[in-house]
Order: sequence, then structure tokens, then C-alpha cells
Amino acid sequence: MRGPVRSGRSGYVHRTRTTRGSGMKFLVLWRIELSRLSGEVLKAVMTMPDHAKPLEEQGKILGRYHVVGAHGGAWIYQVESNEELEMLLVRSPVYNVSTYQVFPLADMTTFPVQTPG
Repeated sequence: MRGPVRSGRSGYVHRTRTTRGSGMKFLVLWRIELSRLSGEVLKAVMTMPDHAKPLEEQGKILGRYHVVGAHGGAWIYQVESNEELEMLLVRSPVYNVSTYQVFPLADMTTFPVQTPG
């Protein structure tokens, strides 16, 4: 069984691109399904740093964080397409035992500033 992938409120990831840097940025929140916790799942969790290292070196993962009080994490991905993000998520050692929330990120430093009036 695969973990569901969805984005923010709309439920869809839109094909937008950032104007700074290359690609699109996404915040991915993932949580281990505690009902599926086992020795094998623990082994998969322990391989996550090794899984992430080459992706960080390639610039695909910009940051990895543990969500305090939760069984999972918050990772920031920079990818060229929705399909690339899906491929990277599917390759995660914990993909089949986790649920995911995917949020597209926009670089707010590139928004034009307009004063009212």
C-alpha cells in the first residue's frame, strides 16, 4: 500500500516554477503510520540519512528536519517537475509505511511589492 500524496488545501500540486534558482520547491511532511510499526520499519527509518545524503549532494533536498513530538519529518525538496518529486518520494525507504502532505513553496522575495492606493 502506498502512502497518499497530496498538497495543501487544494489537493493538487500545480505546475509552477520558482523564478530564483532552478526548479520548484516543496515542503514534504511525512509521518510513519504507527499501526505499521515493526522491526523492519525501524530498519527503514534508520536508512533515511543514507537515502538523503546523495539527494542533498545533488541539490534535490535543501533541508531535512525532525518534527518534534511526531514520528516523521519535514523535508524541503527542489525538483524540476511534479513527476520528479513523485519519483523521489516513491524511492524513500519509508514510502509504503508513511503518509505525506506536500506543499508547493513560493519564493516571497520575488513577489513585486505594491503599495495600496
